[in-house]
Amino acid sequence: MTTTPDQPTAPTPDQASATPSGRPPVVGMAAWRAARDELLVREKAHTREGDAIAAARRRLPMAELDGTAEVVGPDGPVPFLDLFEDRDELVVYQHMWYDGAPHQGQCEGCTMAAWHLRDAVYLNARGVSFAVLTTGPWDEVAAYVAFMGYTQPWYSVRDAAEPFGGGMGHLSCFLRDGDRVFLTYTTTGRGNEAFSGSFALLDMTPHGRGESWEDNPEGRPEGQHPCWYWRSDADGNATWGPTSRPAPQWTRPGATPVDTLGRQGPCH
Repeated sequence: MTTTPDQPTAPTPDQASATPSGRPPVVGMAAWRAARDELLVREKAHTREGDAIAAARRRLPMAELDGTAEVVGPDGPVPFLDLFEDRDELVVYQHMWYDGAPHQGQCEGCTMAAWHLRDAVYLNARGVSFAVLTTGPWDEVAAYVAFMGYTQPWYSVRDAAEPFGGGMGHLSCFLRDGDRVFLTYTTTGRGNEAFSGSFALLDMTPHGRGESWEDNPEGRPEGQHPCWYWRSDADGNATWGPTSRPAPQWTRPGATPVDTLGRQGPCH
């Protein structure tokens, strides 16, 4: 009997038993669709809950800040208000910094975040500006930005008070009303994942992120420590060894194996 894509045959027992260890079970297309539709119910509920949380986020109160507070960019000190670029909304990523460390020693997690939004054209089209803030001294920051090839605006907030300066590793949103500036939202940790589309895509794959905390079926590859793939060696192998760099750096001219991160303390 000839089958069509809408009338697949189920695997024979021999085919099913031949499924490699650690792989999802093999079923016919009808069974696959049934399982997929069952999961879709949960996914839609998750989406609706996310919409409700976003609605609550838009109803958060806001705190007024001093828009004249200075940050340092390629043209020297400028008021924070300038980061809006005459738009009404602003999203910033607050990038961690290791003073004096070479390029390969800068924060691998923040590198992943910043690398995922090198072009803010869609934000700009919605009236939202984007910038990266960091506590690094501007001369070090400027060299790093040039090496990485970033085109989004970066600023040093080394001498600025919170929430512009202070602790880094945050995603923050601001609103402008004329010359008045307001902080509307901030998040850190896994809240920053909205920034990095690779996380969402990995979560759709059979093996996920490959991290030990994930709930995986028996037989799947054993997970490694969180974020193990943020750094790699010259051959593309994920590693935190002394010859590694944040993964995007291997696309940059002049990136070579190294023997030190040039910073104290463990990788994270």
